[in-house]
Amino acid sequence: MKRQAVLERIKIAARAAGLEYREVELTNHTGIVVGSTRSTVGRHSEIADGTARAFFEQFEQELGKGWWR
Repeated sequence: MKRQAVLERIKIAARAAGLEYREVELTNHTGIVVGSTRSTVGRHSEIADGTARAFFEQFEQELGKGWWR
């Protein structure tokens, strides 16, 4: 899955849930903040599907179980 598609999917879900969405550029990663949950994603153009799913699961507490399906 493309990195930009992963970020866009999270951004849309956060806005739909009325939560804050922020991207912070770090040295080798991009920091993502949704509500009170923080995570980082590497700056690769492609993210493996399993990795993208694990990344999405990190935001389940804020966006709801299985929000990405």
